[in-house]
Amino acid sequence: MSVHLTVSDGNAALEFYKKAFGGKEGGIMRGPDGSLMHGEVKIGDSTVMIAQEMPTGPTKSPTSLGGSPCVVSVYVNDADQFFIQAAQSGARVTMPLEDQFWGDRYGQRVDPFGHTWAVATHVEDISPREIAKRMKAMFGG
Repeated sequence: MSVHLTVSDGNAALEFYKKAFGGKEGGIMRGPDGSLMHGEVKIGDSTVMIAQEMPTGPTKSPTSLGGSPCVVSVYVNDADQFFIQAAQSGARVTMPLEDQFWGDRYGQRVDPFGHTWAVATHVEDISPREIAKRMKAMFGG
């Protein structure tokens, strides 16, 4: 499965995803005015498709909507490095990167185009019983 993100500025988003997430540019189609009609960037083992919103089109960017109901989740070999690189490129933290009770090192950042990115590295295999125990301790139950 691939995600297709609608953004307010396709060319800027493409450059951001390459710089912030180490993405490799793939197929690109630009409109007559140079706007990004369709772009692909490979991040890890996934291809993210990008399109600039069109005023008359059916899809809107998080900027136009005032937020996004979706989270783009990526597993990477080094969540810390990914998180640092995203910060240096302008993504802001919405959930600090920490070791979580379910066995992942996990955090979230929002990119300058309004999309939330969950970043994780699996660090520990945990039984369902242990996960439940840790969750109960975390939430004081």
